[in-house]
Amino acid sequence: MRRFLVLAAGLVLAAEIRAQLEEDSPRLASLVRGGNAYLSLRDAIAIALENTLDVEVQRLGPRFAETELDRAQAGAVPRGIPLAVREGPKSVSAAADAPAPALGPGPETNLSIAGQIVLSPGRLPPSLDPVLFAKLRRDHLTAPQLNSFLVGTPALVTDVATANLGWQQGFLTGGEITAGWDNTHQFHNHRRYDLRPFNASSFGITFTQPLLRGFGQSLNSRFIRIAANARAQSDLIFQQQVISTVTAVIRLYWDLASFQADVMVRRQALQRAEKLLADNQAQVEAGTRAPIDVVRARAEVARTRRDLIAAEALVRQQETVLKDYLTRGAVTDPVLANIRFVLTDPLRVDPEERIPPAADLAQQAIERRPDLAQARLQIESTRQALRGSKDALRPSLDLVAAVRNNALAGEVNPLTSPGGAPHTPDPILIGGYGTALAQLLRRNFPDYGIGVQLTIPLRNRVAEADYIRDSLALRQQELRLRQLYKQVHVEITNALVALEQARAALAAAASERQFQEQALAAEEEKLAVGASTTFLVIQYQRDLAQARAAEVAAQAAYLKARAAVDRASGALLEKYGVSVAGTEATLR
Repeated sequence: MRRFLVLAAGLVLAAEIRAQLEEDSPRLASLVRGGNAYLSLRDAIAIALENTLDVEVQRLGPRFAETELDRAQAGAVPRGIPLAVREGPKSVSAAADAPAPALGPGPETNLSIAGQIVLSPGRLPPSLDPVLFAKLRRDHLTAPQLNSFLVGTPALVTDVATANLGWQQGFLTGGEITAGWDNTHQFHNHRRYDLRPFNASSFGITFTQPLLRGFGQSLNSRFIRIAANARAQSDLIFQQQVISTVTAVIRLYWDLASFQADVMVRRQALQRAEKLLADNQAQVEAGTRAPIDVVRARAEVARTRRDLIAAEALVRQQETVLKDYLTRGAVTDPVLANIRFVLTDPLRVDPEERIPPAADLAQQAIERRPDLAQARLQIESTRQALRGSKDALRPSLDLVAAVRNNALAGEVNPLTSPGGAPHTPDPILIGGYGTALAQLLRRNFPDYGIGVQLTIPLRNRVAEADYIRDSLALRQQELRLRQLYKQVHVEITNALVALEQARAALAAAASERQFQEQALAAEEEKLAVGASTTFLVIQYQRDLAQARAAEVAAQAAYLKARAAVDRASGALLEKYGVSVAGTEATLR
């Protein structure tokens, strides 16, 4: 019945997973109006947490860990859980002449601090799940005899029916108990046996308890504690995946915002170039300007239009990357392909924002970052596993105690005295199966036994090598954790440097844009009075467009650098109001 319930639960779980993978949440559809999805950063994060397949994959991690705990509580060795987090996709690149889209999600990051080091399990605990076993068998045996005098016949013919029932149970102390009830009904042509047919029955209990190797509840429960740590690790890995996903959404969102703002910059540049062309044509017609100025203006219009086309293509490619990350469907689906994003959160930077000192952020990161917490749990699991390697160095001393009641009953064998009166056995043995059961209950034929078994390996090199190897692995993990702590300080410092650089670059870009606007305005006034040339005005227009594009890019770079500081310090989820409970991640 239990097996059927487990199978049914597995089928229901598989159906739930298929249903989750087939449909997106309705949040994105609710934001679409007139073919445009009006998307805020908060909405983008919420949609990603509901739909992104990376999160959905990691949501299964705790379920894997629960099976590990079930195995360990049954006395089996855990199989291990994945400790990898997948980073989100990269944004499209505007560095090349032809923009290149990101090709799929980012690589996986293995959060294991020990790599693929397999630890020695040592002596395995006994099976903690009770086992009930039964046996039914019918045999017909014919055995020719070398000496017919011993059995009274040249061929011994036997019909045997066997019915056995047993129960076995292990304990965390390392002990194991086995109870068995054996029954045999035998019909034969043996001329020397007193009974024909006869029933033999026995009921026995055997208890085995290790006294050295394999002894102790703390030793035999180590896999349960390791599985419990794995369960906690899987929650932390899920939280780390949520952090990675939120980081990716923030990066993709602000890059798309900067690309859209760049489109506005290129469109304004095209409008200025078209206005300059119109003014030059009017002045050429009036005879106050040379025709070559119209040619230069037309060339500038063509160039700015080319820049606008490239910027618009970049926006569409970035939208494709973001749509693919926020949904489970294919981006080639007509409904999804025709949706355009209108971002409602502007590129806004607080120049007065205060950032805590690096030391405070590093201490906060050590206390709050889930990757460090799961690394500490991994070291604790290694210490628990090391108990098994150390225990394997001990000699084996087992206490064995057994008690058994035997019974035998049957009819008088008429073949024992051919042609005369049959031999009469002890009356207590004459009867059917009920007589045999009565003998078991009265304990007419008891067996007792108790003893110890000692095994001392003279050269236990395998266990010694395993213990040394596992001790080195633990030391290696501890050193690696120390490296991770040091790396946190490096990450915090570099993130703050990048943030300071982004803030300084933004201030410089804003100043450049202001000065370029003033310079262009002054040059256009000079052109209007004939004190400048179309060529110079075009150059100033290009410089202004580049300055505005640089300011937009600097704003996005600052916001992404700020998010990087939050991620490195472990404050990203709190900063954006994301709450993680178990396998659910929601916005507060």
